[in-house]
Amino acid sequence: MAAGSKGGDAQSRSKNEADSGFLGLRPTSVDPALRRRRRGPRNRKRGWRRLAEEPLGLEVDQFLEDVRLQERTAGGLLSEAPNEKLFFLDTGPKEKERARKTRVQKKPHRLQRPLRVDLTLENTSKVLAPKDILAHQVPNAKKLRRKEELWEKLAKQGQVPREVRRAQARLLNPPAAKAKPGPQDTTERPFYDLWTPDNPLDRPLAGQDEFFLEQTKKKGVRRPPRLHVKPSQAPAVEVTPAGASYNPTFQDHQALLLAAHEVEVQRQKEAEKLERQLALPTAEQAATQETVFREMCEGLLEESDGEEEGEGHPRAPDDDDDDGVEARRTTATATAEKKTEQQRRREKAARRKRALQAALRAARLQHQELFRLRGIKAQVALRLAELARRRERRRLQRLAEADKPRRLGRLKYQDPDIDVQLSSELSGSLRTLKPEGNILRDRFKSFQRRNMIEPRERAKFKRKYKVKLVEKRAFREIQL
Repeated sequence: MAAGSKGGDAQSRSKNEADSGFLGLRPTSVDPALRRRRRGPRNRKRGWRRLAEEPLGLEVDQFLEDVRLQERTAGGLLSEAPNEKLFFLDTGPKEKERARKTRVQKKPHRLQRPLRVDLTLENTSKVLAPKDILAHQVPNAKKLRRKEELWEKLAKQGQVPREVRRAQARLLNPPAAKAKPGPQDTTERPFYDLWTPDNPLDRPLAGQDEFFLEQTKKKGVRRPPRLHVKPSQAPAVEVTPAGASYNPTFQDHQALLLAAHEVEVQRQKEAEKLERQLALPTAEQAATQETVFREMCEGLLEESDGEEEGEGHPRAPDDDDDDGVEARRTTATATAEKKTEQQRRREKAARRKRALQAALRAARLQHQELFRLRGIKAQVALRLAELARRRERRRLQRLAEADKPRRLGRLKYQDPDIDVQLSSELSGSLRTLKPEGNILRDRFKSFQRRNMIEPRERAKFKRKYKVKLVEKRAFREIQL
């Protein structure tokens, strides 16, 4: 088996060397050109590819590529080109003939013979350039052709197109040239307020229809009054207290420290209140089984006692119940019987009498109101004074809240922290002063305080996928 395997390897190796295209060093190696060519159908695509890979196909491709190169560069095959095209005779300069010729005689000869540079740059290729269809296309050619036909027809009838007539009229009556304002005109022009109703720009529009001016866009849209009102009366830039200076007085600095201390105390109280509300109950306050059972039985024992008393001591019948039963019986019998004509007349007369008495009572009360006119005026004056007092209180409340930020979103406005330095941090020089606060944050809070933007909070980062922790193999091997 070993010998057979070695023989098989040698046979495959010799076959690979023969297929490689190089002459081997073995005495049994054969020239690849003399090797028998593979046969097969040539009318298939496989046959074309095999033929192109063979030496004869490669030679044919190289020949055709050389022919195409000569056609592109020299304008044809160099073997078929005449000698005049390939060579030229250099006879040298003829000084005497050039001296005899004048400049007039040189010019036509120079024009007849092109320069060698131009001849070199000429396109001598016999391969025609592809035709650019878009270069021959004219946009709206059909429309322009019809227009020219119409103009020719009008010219035969003695008519001139409208554009030509306008151009002729413009030539006969040229427009007056507008004089450009010079520097002296600009300086002599008076100043005026652009926003006043009688400015020079609005004078040509005076007296015209308002609707026409709005539709023709010659008059600007009137701004609503609410756009002229500021959203808040608070100043854009608030002056910091005197204690925030880099070299404040002792009293100003202590006042600023007191204000910052009160803010911190209020914040600490709110935090403690929240802790008390969220704190777990102590051992004394924790609920036991006895307290839970008592709370669940709350109100049940009293009702059971009342029911037992009612069952043990039955209630005696009252006389009121008997009277009620008899009254219901009489009303039932009265409604069942039909009224007589006399009863209806009496009821109608009673209704008229009651209506007349009500009218007389209303007239008597109205007559008595005349004597109460002074009291009514006093009541009206008190009511008007109360309304005026409420109106003034609402106005003062609006003025007091004009400087306060309004609720524009789901978050409330929170005042920024007071920029204050402790006594040990104060510096008497601007060079060694430690900066406090941030200008960008101050402007952002100012916009919120003046109701220009709603209070916002920083967006929270939320990971969309779960973080997977994988221990590396090398680290795991070290641990093991």
